[in-house]
Amino acid sequence: MTGRPILTAAAMRAAEDEAIAAGTPSAELMERAGAAAAETAWRFSGGAPALVLCGPGNNGGDGYVVARLLAERGVEVSVAALAPPRTTDAAAMAARWSGPTTDLAQAMPAPLVIDALFGTGLSRGLEPAVAARLGELVAAANFSVAIDLPSGVSTDDGALLSPVPAFDLTVTFAALKPAHRLQPAAAGCGRVIVGDIGVPAASLLREIGKPSLPRPGPDDHKYSRGMVAVVAGAMSGAAELAAEAALRGGAGYVLLAGGDPAPRRPHAVVRREGDAAAMLGDHRIGAIVIGPGLGRDEAADDLLEAALEAGPPLVIDADALVLLGEDPSRLRGASPAILTPHEGEFARLFGTLPGSRLDRALDAASLCGAIVVLKGSDTIVAAPDGRAAIAAAASPWLATAGTGDVLSGIAGAMLARDLDAFEAACAAVWLHGAAARAAGPGLIADDLAQHLPAILAGCA
Repeated sequence: MTGRPILTAAAMRAAEDEAIAAGTPSAELMERAGAAAAETAWRFSGGAPALVLCGPGNNGGDGYVVARLLAERGVEVSVAALAPPRTTDAAAMAARWSGPTTDLAQAMPAPLVIDALFGTGLSRGLEPAVAARLGELVAAANFSVAIDLPSGVSTDDGALLSPVPAFDLTVTFAALKPAHRLQPAAAGCGRVIVGDIGVPAASLLREIGKPSLPRPGPDDHKYSRGMVAVVAGAMSGAAELAAEAALRGGAGYVLLAGGDPAPRRPHAVVRREGDAAAMLGDHRIGAIVIGPGLGRDEAADDLLEAALEAGPPLVIDADALVLLGEDPSRLRGASPAILTPHEGEFARLFGTLPGSRLDRALDAASLCGAIVVLKGSDTIVAAPDGRAAIAAAASPWLATAGTGDVLSGIAGAMLARDLDAFEAACAAVWLHGAAARAAGPGLIADDLAQHLPAILAGCA
């Protein structure tokens, strides 16, 4: 799949160990990390006077390298140390720093502050006085940079172990970490830049990247491009949103099954009243979207059962998720499916699962044998085979009625073009987020589909 790899703390340690075993000294990795951070800080701060906050571990060692390299460029630099270095490499880098060093408590504010107190693998929060001092120095700076992660952040689940100030920029190494994309930590990381330090970064967990979606070829026709059936129900507006999104998302033919046949825009959506369940037997259908505006009564449940038995891949959202919540085992043996729950629907379906948001999404996918898109500001896509992906922070303007229906329609279009269900879900999440950014503040769900054609053009 597209998108940058994401490494947990343990996976990052293993990757570093692999690089060291292959012949790269650990001190060389620290030097490379410090160089990457120094270069980034230089470019973004314009050579402003800098205060580097160094902890006792290897993150602090990176900070001493940053301080030395910035000073070599003529930057006015001072170091504030939390404690003396406790690792061999950090001590060696501290010994190479010849500039002024003070205690963290005595540090004077500077226009540029660089947090190298603690990086990945932190298991407990900072001491209250340390957390408060870090917050004061970041608040007083014109620009702030965190090395690897803001100090006080839990690497793997994005939790805040102690109060964490908001940074302008985070420089990490080899790969993203879960906390760069999981809330609430992600909100404090600012822009995240990944420095290449020569460490391998293979992972089943990735960031959701821009999909590759080739344009239709000269031999394509409306059915080869994918036919999507959207099942209409009690609330026609939600199904209409999903249908238009599927059409604008590249599907060649969109059928609104069982809806009001009255003409309305877009006229290209084919509306048929009558027995929706019978319509799902059309062998040309490449994907079925069910749930938006479906209703929750016995008739709606019958439609869900018909969709589960019809054969094409499914996108299951909204009311259909509520109906499934009474017996999610109904998915077992069904066609490939993408479920798109928000937190409330997720809890109804899967109960209280242990672990982080990422852990819960992966466990849920394994339990139901389907792709789970756990929606939110840090949307996660998880597959039963262990693959997972996290989206970059979504526009807060997506928190409005109907936007989930649009996501379902886009996912249907991606499934109908024969993408693997996991890849289809990731592509849909990316396109949905890009449409929201293009629509801008004050968007409503209806706006999103209008931006999809231009965004698709950039994915070809």
